[in-house]
Amino acid sequence: MKVLLIKTSSLGDVFHTLPALEDAWRAIPGLEVDWVVEEAFAAIPTWHPAVKKVIPVAWRRWRKNLRDKANRAEMKAFWRDLRATQYDVVLDAQGLIKSAVLTRMARGPRFGLDKHSCREPLAAMAYQHPQAVAKGQHAIPRVRQLFAQILGYEVPDGLSYGVDRTRWQRPAVEGDYWLFLHGTTWITKLWPEAYWRELAAMVAACGRKVVLPWGNDEEQQRAERIADGLDGVEVLPKMGLNALNAYLAHAQAVVGVDTGLSHVVAALEVPSVAIYGATDSTLTGVLGPQVEVMRSGYSDCAPCLSKTCLKNESGDIQPPCYREISPQRVFDHLLGRVQAS
Repeated sequence: MKVLLIKTSSLGDVFHTLPALEDAWRAIPGLEVDWVVEEAFAAIPTWHPAVKKVIPVAWRRWRKNLRDKANRAEMKAFWRDLRATQYDVVLDAQGLIKSAVLTRMARGPRFGLDKHSCREPLAAMAYQHPQAVAKGQHAIPRVRQLFAQILGYEVPDGLSYGVDRTRWQRPAVEGDYWLFLHGTTWITKLWPEAYWRELAAMVAACGRKVVLPWGNDEEQQRAERIADGLDGVEVLPKMGLNALNAYLAHAQAVVGVDTGLSHVVAALEVPSVAIYGATDSTLTGVLGPQVEVMRSGYSDCAPCLSKTCLKNESGDIQPPCYREISPQRVFDHLLGRVQAS
């Protein structure tokens, strides 16, 4: 069976699709999948053996200047690539108007969510075979159900992303190490810096190293403050996703917040904790067999889904929603997990 999968973005959404792809790969002998994905995430589908071809789309870049001659040439080349194959199934797992347009351009019977199930109901008009999948569930089981309904199998028990960690060579770090994903987009998603430093000291005291990646100047400065004066705590050089994956894949444990990289860790099935305070993990949060999601129990406001904390009192070192997610709690959970493995 030859399937064209449309799931272009975001980073978390792309990873949310891998378990469904793994289900299909196990259920359908000889399955071959071509995947249309945003160019920034084009490497990710190649991690799964079912994917035979990646078709990068650069809509995020193209839409900034649709009249640009180079952009228009790229769009024409993309259209030719998309139309080059007759597929048994064209499957839109995104449910947006932009993904529906791409689905409509492809050759083959078109499947996707019906108007009551997709995020943008107009998208359902592009599908010849719309599917009902109940809302109110986490994105991963929803996509798994969608694939199973379209491709004709039962959703299996358990959850696997189908990613082989050994594809990345272990980095040059002696001994066991924990990795901290301390950076994210909103201020209210940040776990307090003092907590990161306290946790780093605990990990170092028990004979493990701590490595701190960063992606911008603000994150680099935070990493340096966390590591300052602590033996066994190292700030990594700036690196791309593939190089960072090697550190993630071979870490003994990872601690992260609500960030796309925490989804990468879930797919790699590394023991980890994902910390949620201001944001809600129910529908799109990190999910995996080795991930413990620690949510705030501060019921007055969390999850507030706000980029600004309105409950923090003057002089507090953290928003109230993180008070119950202490460094000791995170450390005890992960240490117990790695010692039991």
